[in-house]
Amino acid sequence: MAQFGVIGHKGRMGRAIIEAIGEAGHEFRVGVDLGGDPAPLLGQCEVVVDFSSPEALEQNLNSAKTAGIPILIGTTGLGEEHFIMLAEAAEKIPVLQTGNTSLGVTLLAHLVKEAASRLGSDWDIEVLEMHHRMKVDAPSGTAKLLGEAAADARGIDLSDNMESGRHGQTGERREGAIGFATLRGGTVAGEHSVIFAGAEERLTLSHTAENRMIFARGAVRGASWLIGRQAGRYSMNDVLGLA
Repeated sequence: MAQFGVIGHKGRMGRAIIEAIGEAGHEFRVGVDLGGDPAPLLGQCEVVVDFSSPEALEQNLNSAKTAGIPILIGTTGLGEEHFIMLAEAAEKIPVLQTGNTSLGVTLLAHLVKEAASRLGSDWDIEVLEMHHRMKVDAPSGTAKLLGEAAADARGIDLSDNMESGRHGQTGERREGAIGFATLRGGTVAGEHSVIFAGAEERLTLSHTAENRMIFARGAVRGASWLIGRQAGRYSMNDVLGLA
């Protein structure tokens, strides 16, 4: 049984993670409100899960380093400056950061990478995602994760080959581009499809989240896996033995 801390424990994901901690036979030890200082509390835990906000990331990482415990980051909407912070923290403690903690999505990204590595650039790649009306970032962290998997397989930089928000006269599609389409509405927990469109054939790899508990259970599994690891950057691929 592991002792967990949860940053953002009063939010929707935070509450789901607390439920998943109990389901897995672990102990929810400490909850930290958004904007609170986690440092005095995290020393009571073996691992901390953070689904709070990009603005809180630096403080949360520093608090985990002070406590000397692993941290799993599920916060989305991170920028380049945040990834620098993650790399610096990983020199001191185990850090797992991901745009999606679902075990199914982790396997989907693995399959996307495999398909992209075997299908040539004449196969166009489009990433389609839909989430509930309350989601504020787009494309979703999961969509970007899937796009990165495809880009890595083809040896290209996603930021240089990403096309999103098409409107009006767009011209011909660039060969090698990875397109993104975003839908928002209702209470959709998460739907993602990666479409490989070739000449006269099409391959679609998809995942549907029916409830946010799949993300919470994946986060708990990933966080418990981090306990006892050496300092460094980890991913859900490592948790599933896919790396």
